[in-house]
Amino acid sequence: MINHMLKPATMLASVLLGVAPLGALSARAADTAKLAAVVEAQASADQAAVVAQQKIDEINDETQEMVAKYRQALTDTQSLKRYSDQLQIQVDSQQDELTSIEGQLAEIEGTSRDILPMMQRMVDTLEQFVSLDVPFLPEERGKRVATLKDILSRSDVPISEKYRRILEAYQIEMEYGRTLDSYPGKMGEGSDERTVEFVRVGRIALIYQTLDGLETGYWDQEKREWVRDDDFRSAARAALSVAKKEGAPDLLTIPVPAPKEVKS
Repeated sequence: MINHMLKPATMLASVLLGVAPLGALSARAADTAKLAAVVEAQASADQAAVVAQQKIDEINDETQEMVAKYRQALTDTQSLKRYSDQLQIQVDSQQDELTSIEGQLAEIEGTSRDILPMMQRMVDTLEQFVSLDVPFLPEERGKRVATLKDILSRSDVPISEKYRRILEAYQIEMEYGRTLDSYPGKMGEGSDERTVEFVRVGRIALIYQTLDGLETGYWDQEKREWVRDDDFRSAARAALSVAKKEGAPDLLTIPVPAPKEVKS
């Protein structure tokens, strides 16, 4: 009797015990779902944050690049401005120089009208001087004067070059007055022609001697003629030796015209 009364109570307890665990599981499942939703939401937020950070990084990189380009553009602009200022200074300087050159050209045109006649007079004077001077190297000196005359008549030769050549000819003539020189040549004409060696002592004396040494003479500038004088044979030979650098420099005995008194 007692057993039959306890049996329903035991079964109820069992039922109650069975109901309690199912409620706890439902609560846990709900919590798990909520947690999963929170985790998923956090993951989505983290992913969005990552994407946003990437965008921020890209924008930052682009900004930095634009700032660098801007700074470079400012630097280039300043550099170009300085370069432009320098170019302007050069242009102004060249313009001033061009103005100066134009003025000089105008002066040169006037100077050319004056210098050309002067150079012509210089060449004429040189030609006259050579013709009246001691007659050494007549062909060489005559050819030099002829060349100067030809140059003066040519329009393709600059005035500066013409003037330089004239001065060069004058310098050569001046050099003749302080040098010792010898050269071969001819004396006489026709059957009387013979080969001789000339020796020039500055412009003081011009002596000749035949190759066999049998005839010696000198130029008399006052009479403007050749004078035979074999007394200077040894002196002429010594002078030729020194002029050819075959002998040591030494005192030379040469025919020199007597000095004349200059009347005041």
